[in-house]
Amino acid sequence: MKAYGKPLLKHFGEGNKSGYTLVQLIETSNITGHFCDQSGDAYLDVFSCKHFDENVVQHVVNTWFKPESIDMKVLNRDAKIAMVLR
Repeated sequence: MKAYGKPLLKHFGEGNKSGYTLVQLIETSNITGHFCDQSGDAYLDVFSCKHFDENVVQHVVNTWFKPESIDMKVLNRDAKIAMVLR
């Protein structure tokens, strides 16, 4: 996946929903995420029109975020992965 421009990262929201939201355009679509301050949960969505190996995505997430658990759902609508990290 090749990044297109710099990522957008903003902190906003109120109460238990506040946190950082990330949007990174990639050559074939986008990667988005929301990181909740209060719970420590993270929600990551990797979408690409081009097929990719979901095991590589899980490896990158484990390496960089070191979550206690991952609830990964692979939606075969071309190549889309939705993850909840705890």
